[in-house]
Amino acid sequence: MRTPSDGELVVRARDGSREAAAELFARHWPRAWRMARTVTGRRDMADDVAQDAFERAFAALSRFDERRPFEPWLHRIVVNRSLDLLRSERRLVGIESAERIEGEWRDAAAEDRALLQAVSGLSPQWRVVIVLRYGLGLPPAEIAELLGLPVGTIHSRLARGLEDLRGLEKERDAERA
Repeated sequence: MRTPSDGELVVRARDGSREAAAELFARHWPRAWRMARTVTGRRDMADDVAQDAFERAFAALSRFDERRPFEPWLHRIVVNRSLDLLRSERRLVGIESAERIEGEWRDAAAEDRALLQAVSGLSPQWRVVIVLRYGLGLPPAEIAELLGLPVGTIHSRLARGLEDLRGLEKERDAERA
């Protein structure tokens, strides 16, 4: 039996099929949750953001063009909801303490924990593009579409974020010496 495309599932869900909506949810939940977790830096926020993003997406299916890819549209909703929630909690100064990040990533290699700690120290506009590009592997064009920014701005923010990461690493090295 052929697996239905996202577009077919969207049409069926729009027409009231709970099975089609459940299939869209199951198909896209893991990556949507991971994106929310990575952008917000918090597991508890990721659950709320991803759930809210799906609710908003399903409520707006009547306006969605099923000929377009569903996933980038959903991811844009996830990123926007993540940033909205962070702004509302005034958490844009940092994800969370390095100790909490290290606690969640105990099994990660030391270099990975150090990288997570450094990324958490970036300003939000750099952190989001760094996480989307290097954490989730999205190409700059898709990041631009997700954030509603020109590709050149994404490249600029990536360069600046990487520059800031190098600076943070140098500071850490100096403290250790």
